[in-house]
Amino acid sequence: MKFIRKNIFNALFIIILLVIVFMPDAKAFFIKGLMEVGFYKPNVEKPKESIAGLNGIQFKDVKGNLIDLGDLKGKVIFLNFWATWCPPCRAEMPSINKLYTQFKDDKDIVFIFADADGNFVKSTKFMADRKYAMPVYKVESDIPEKVFAGALPTTVIFDKQGRLSFRHEGVANYADKKIVDFINKLKSSN
Repeated sequence: MKFIRKNIFNALFIIILLVIVFMPDAKAFFIKGLMEVGFYKPNVEKPKESIAGLNGIQFKDVKGNLIDLGDLKGKVIFLNFWATWCPPCRAEMPSINKLYTQFKDDKDIVFIFADADGNFVKSTKFMADRKYAMPVYKVESDIPEKVFAGALPTTVIFDKQGRLSFRHEGVANYADKKIVDFINKLKSSN
């Protein structure tokens, strides 16, 4: 009887592990659970770095409008690189949506959610299916490696002077009070 019970437990464990490995939504659900218990907290104590100017770093929205980061001086910029197939991206989306909802009407903050694949059909469907209101963009220019080196998800925040104030590769809980306070601090500084 012990042998059969042990085999059943091992089989269930392997099945659960395979589901987490091969199903993006299951993996995202698992990662999201880890975020909610305190793992994956973003570190906002990073020093400000200079980028050789944000002019020319461009993104295009679904309607074809171009946005150049150099034109956004005087605003805090929250920039997130993600993909629909990326489980860590999916896991952090609810927290990013909560942050976006909190600040979306603030004229001093700009949110850019850059689909790394640049596939508006998939990314807008992804957002609509999950009832996220976040605007989707695609990259329209070269991006400096200090900003985005290819890891998904990557989130960067620029202060009002265009300095890189925060950069995080990997999943994080962006609804965390530290991030909200950090953005409010950047917003109120000159």
